[in-house]
Amino acid sequence: MARPSVTEFDTPDGLAPWATKAAATRGRLHPEAESRTRTPLQRDRDRIIHCGAFRRLKHKTQVFVYHEGDYYRTRLTHSLEVAQIARSISRVLGLDEDLAEALALAHDLGHTCFGHAGEDALAGCMKPYGGFDHNAHAIRLVTRLEARYPAFDGLNLTWETLEGIAKHNGPLIPRLDNDPLPEAIAGYDAIHPLELGTYAGPEAQIAALSDDIAYNNHDIDDGLRAGLFTIDDLMSLPMVGEAFRKVEERWPGVERSRLAHEAVRDLIGLMIEDLIGETRRRAIESGVASVEDVRALGRPLAAFTPEMDRSMRTLKDFLFLNMYRHWRVMRMVGKAHRVVRELFEAFINEPRLMPDEWRNITDGPRSTATGRVVSDYIAGMTDRFALIEHKRLFGLDTDPL
Repeated sequence: MARPSVTEFDTPDGLAPWATKAAATRGRLHPEAESRTRTPLQRDRDRIIHCGAFRRLKHKTQVFVYHEGDYYRTRLTHSLEVAQIARSISRVLGLDEDLAEALALAHDLGHTCFGHAGEDALAGCMKPYGGFDHNAHAIRLVTRLEARYPAFDGLNLTWETLEGIAKHNGPLIPRLDNDPLPEAIAGYDAIHPLELGTYAGPEAQIAALSDDIAYNNHDIDDGLRAGLFTIDDLMSLPMVGEAFRKVEERWPGVERSRLAHEAVRDLIGLMIEDLIGETRRRAIESGVASVEDVRALGRPLAAFTPEMDRSMRTLKDFLFLNMYRHWRVMRMVGKAHRVVRELFEAFINEPRLMPDEWRNITDGPRSTATGRVVSDYIAGMTDRFALIEHKRLFGLDTDPL
């Protein structure tokens, strides 16, 4: 599908009226001279790609831990797939592709080692010390922990990119009394307000739904490859079974691996077209005329149709039961919980076990400040490094450190 023309969107830049405009960005917390060759949103994307947290996604679990095989998705390959989908959708809808890509690439920066199992374990450990939330940790990374530039901490991203990272899943306030805002988000919002009570701009909404499209489909692919379920198990699912049957009709006798790839390819196309169509319908129906109208709409602009939403929920339920709770995956989940909990307890009780750059910013065992430092250290670990650190602390061999 071609990029919408200026004729379709009667604007000088050819973007939809409700798109984020790079030239009208609200700027950065720390003012910088603009680039002569890139828009501010392109620079945000490039800073995310070049940061250490993004590189570490290469060895962070999506579902399968790195040593289980080279063919399964990691957080890095997943993020690249999300970015490709988000950029393609944004092109058709006349949105800012660079912002959508930046947000897709950044959406998993805050994840710990061992996927959701690692996050659950770290969140449990951090309950007495301010809690842990991967979305808040992503904000912490890009505003504080990435130490690359002499003039400021973090990446100094634009307001629009930070808003999208914080709110891509919807408004953050009001929240329940017993569910306070994570400190990283509340603290940054206090100095550079992100309008946490509104929806994010359209590019962030598209990036969030592109995540759904990517992980639902690549989990079908990875689950089949790993033998956690079969194509026959998928045939009763609405939309999914039909996609596989249509491929079999087009290509009688095709080998199972090609059948799966082609069906997943078709499913991605169906979901993308559904999202584009429903988002366009909502834009016309609501009459949004600017990105500020999108934020003030009071409901998402980007969405799937109710029929597609039901089909995707059925698929998610299937994957939850047959993949995420499969006994082979659950064995690794148990190991991940134990590794993260034992690392946390070791470091919170004896901060001197951490490298100097981390130990030097603690203030003693079991304090809130030390808990946050330990959390930052563990959250930044790859699966491989977490296992190595655990072996160093708890193994009985005498290998050098």
